Amino acid sequence: MKKEIRPDNIAAPAANYAHAILTTKESQWLHTSGVVPIAQDGSTPADFDTQLKVIWQNIRAMLETAAMKPSDIVSVTTYVVPDQDLQMLMKHRDFALDHHKAASTLVIVASLAKPEWLVEISVVAAGH
Repeated sequence: MKKEIRPDNIAAPAANYAHAILTTKESQWLHTSGVVPIAQDGSTPADFDTQLKVIWQNIRAMLETAAMKPSDIVSVTTYVVPDQDLQMLMKHRDFALDHHKAASTLVIVASLAKPEWLVEISVVAAGH
């Protein structure tokens, strides 16, 4: 079971995410590594929009292999290089999460491990 934690004595989240998610000890956990925009054929799309699509497709594949679904995601950590469209990033996250809320961290970094990568995302999922 997962429950959003919303303390009354702190400001509301700045976007569509939860400050915290409480899970039960009976949950099955999945922790991904940083998922980068490498398509199944080994290519990296040049544009930010397609890189986000590839990353979330790869995350969905990991969830499905673990018999989990996007609504099991409890935390998202995103690393993005400067000058990317953060509204597009949040739109893709919200769509991929099927509009449920997860804890979320966004970090702007100077670069990622390969210069063509514009974004990297890791997730934690908890299911039964």
